[in-house]
Amino acid sequence: MSGAVSYHAGKCAEDCVAQLYLSTGQQVVARRWRGTAGEIDVIARDGDELVFIEVKKSRTHAEAASHLSEHQMKRIWQTASEYLGSEPLGQDSLARFDVALVDDGGRIEILQNAFAA
Repeated sequence: MSGAVSYHAGKCAEDCVAQLYLSTGQQVVARRWRGTAGEIDVIARDGDELVFIEVKKSRTHAEAASHLSEHQMKRIWQTASEYLGSEPLGQDSLARFDVALVDDGGRIEILQNAFAA
C-alpha cells in the first residue's frame, strides 16, 4: 500500500472509530492529538473517564492487533500522561486505553482497557 493510500485508509478508520464512540454517547475531545512523545489517534470522554484510543487498520482484526508493539504502548502512555497534565485532576484523572481494530470491510472491534500504564 502506498504512503498516500495508507494515510487515507488510516484517516478513514479513525473517522469511523470516532463516529462509533459518538454514537454510544461518548464525547470525542481530540483527534490526532500530538504531544512531545507522539500522537494519540482519538481521545474521548466517557462520563468522568478519559479514553485514549489507538486505531489500527489492517486486512483483518488479528493482523491489525499484531501491529501494536510494546514500544507503541509506552509512547501512547507517555503522550496520554502529557495530555492528562492539562486536566483539572492531572495524573489522578480516570483514564483507560482502548485499541480500535478496523478490518478491510470497515468492521470495528473495540478492545477496552487493552493495556495498562
